[in-house]
Amino acid sequence: MTDHAAPPLDGPLVTGSEIARLAGVTRAAVSNWRRRYDDFPTPAGGGANSPLFDLAEVQAWLDRQRKGQDVSQEVLLWQALRGAYGDDMVGGLADLASFLAGDRSDAPTPPEDAQRLARGLVDSSSAGEVVDALAERFTDSVRRAGSDQVTSPRIVRAIQHFAGEVSIDATLFDPACGIGTLLLAVGPERGPRRCGQESDVRSARFSQLRADLAGRTDVHISTGDSLRDDRWADLKADLVVCDPPVSDADWGREELLLDSRWELGTPSRAEGELAWLQHAYAHTAPGGRVIMVMPASVAYRKAGRRIRAELVRRGVLTQVTALPPGTAASHALSVHLWHLRRPEALGDAVTKVRMVDLTANHPDDSPKPRPDQMADVSLIDLLDDIVDLTPGRHVVETHRDFEAEYQALRRELTEQLRLLDELLPTLAAGDGSSVLDGPSVSVAELARAGLVAYGDPEPVSVSDQLDTDFLRGFLRSAANTRRSTSASGTFRLDGKGARIPQMDLAEQRRYGAAFRALQEFEERSRRVAELSREAAALARDGLGNGALAPRD
Repeated sequence: MTDHAAPPLDGPLVTGSEIARLAGVTRAAVSNWRRRYDDFPTPAGGGANSPLFDLAEVQAWLDRQRKGQDVSQEVLLWQALRGAYGDDMVGGLADLASFLAGDRSDAPTPPEDAQRLARGLVDSSSAGEVVDALAERFTDSVRRAGSDQVTSPRIVRAIQHFAGEVSIDATLFDPACGIGTLLLAVGPERGPRRCGQESDVRSARFSQLRADLAGRTDVHISTGDSLRDDRWADLKADLVVCDPPVSDADWGREELLLDSRWELGTPSRAEGELAWLQHAYAHTAPGGRVIMVMPASVAYRKAGRRIRAELVRRGVLTQVTALPPGTAASHALSVHLWHLRRPEALGDAVTKVRMVDLTANHPDDSPKPRPDQMADVSLIDLLDDIVDLTPGRHVVETHRDFEAEYQALRRELTEQLRLLDELLPTLAAGDGSSVLDGPSVSVAELARAGLVAYGDPEPVSVSDQLDTDFLRGFLRSAANTRRSTSASGTFRLDGKGARIPQMDLAEQRRYGAAFRALQEFEERSRRVAELSREAAALARDGLGNGALAPRD
C-alpha cells in the first residue's frame, strides 16, 4: 500500500474513527486494514497523524470486503456499559479503563459481561486502543445528542490546524480538559508535557487513565475547579488550549475579585468566558500562546468591552477565527477561536489582529482560510466604542470594493433624480378658492352608499363611480389632514368629518393622476435621501481609509 496522499476529492471525507464506527469495529482494526490491504483507500486529505478518507471510496471498499456485516465486539461492549451505567457513561468508561489498567483499589468495577468483552478486544489490539475507541464512540453519541459535554471533533480539528507545529519539548495545558479529548489531540503524540485540570472527578479520572493505558507518561491530570482551586498555580505553558464551560454565571467572581490573574480587568458575572480566557493567559510563558473556544457573543457584548479593549491595546490578541455554523455539537451557531500570545519583551506585541471568517464554509471543510476570508486589522481600527471582535464585520469591510460601490451608488442616484424630475406634475394656477368650499360629500356618506370600503390605513373606492387616487389625494389635503391629525402628530382618518369634493369621473381622474404622481414623487424622494446618505457615508469612509481618492 502506498502512503502518499491522493488528490483532494469533492465528496465528504471521514476519519479513521468514523470508518471504525461505520464498519462497527475498533479504530485499531481500521489501522490493521490500512497495513494489510493494498487496495484500502489512500488518504484524500488531512495530515499524517489525522488522515481523511473519501467516504464513497471507503463504502465501496467495505462492500467489496464485506466488512462490518456483523455486530462487533466493541458495539456489544458499548451496549453492556450503556445497560449498566445508563447516562453515567463517563463513570462507566472510567471504571472500565481502571479495570484494564489492573487497578486493584476500591474503585468500582464494570459488570462481568463488559469485563469479558473488554478482555477479548484487548487480545486483538491493546487496552489503550480499546479505551480510545470507546471514548470516540462516547464523543459521537454526545455529538448526536446535541450536547457540549465533550469538545466536538470539528473543533478539535480546527484547533489542531491553527496550533500548527508544536515542539516535542513544549508544555501544553488545558484547564477544563474534560475526558482529555483536546489536550491529547494537539501536538505530536509523544514528547510534549501535557497538564490538565477538570472539575468533574469521573472525567478527570478517565482522562488520566486514557493517557496511562496509551503509555503516555507525560500526561498529568488534576481534579478541581480551575478558577476557584488552581492546582497548577506555578505552571507556565507554551500552548494553552481550552473549550471552557459557557454561560456559567457562578464562576466565583465574588471570591476572586482581587485575584492576580485578572491582568486585563475583572470580568463581570455574565462574562465567565473572559475569566477562563484570563486564567489561560495567566498560565502562558513568555512567547506562549492561547487558543480558546468562545461563544460568538463574547466578541461584542457590552459587559466585556473593557477587557476586549485591553486585549487589543496590549497587543495580546493575535487572531479571532469564526468557525462555520454547526462546528460545535450543541447548536448550529458559529463559535470563535480566540488566539492570544504573551509578548516575550517590550516591543514584541502585535500591531494588527488577524480576523478569519469561515462562517460561509461547511463545518467539515478544511479550516485553512482563503485569502478573501482573512483580514489584518490595525489595533486603532478595533478600539472604537464597541470593540467588536466579530471577524465577519472586519473581513467584509477589508475586502469591500469601495470604488465599485461608490460608482454604483452614483449611477442609481443619478437615475433616481432623473425619474424624480419626470414625476413632479406640471400644475396650472387655480382660481384661488378651495374645491372643498363647493359641493362635497363625507366619507361616511360614501361608505353608507357602498362606494367606499375602509382599508388599512386609508379607505379605497369599491365603485367605478369614484377614483381611488382622487379619494386618497383629497383625504390627505390640508383641510382633512388638520382634522385627522392628533396633537402628537399621528394621522388617523376622521371618517365622520373627512370630506371630498363632488366631481364627475373625468375630473376625478385628472386630479387622481396628479395625486398619484405626487405620491410616487414623495416615495422616490425618500429613496433619493437614503441613497444620498449612503453615498456620502461611503465616500467619507473611502477617503479616510485610502480606498478612494479625489479626482484631479
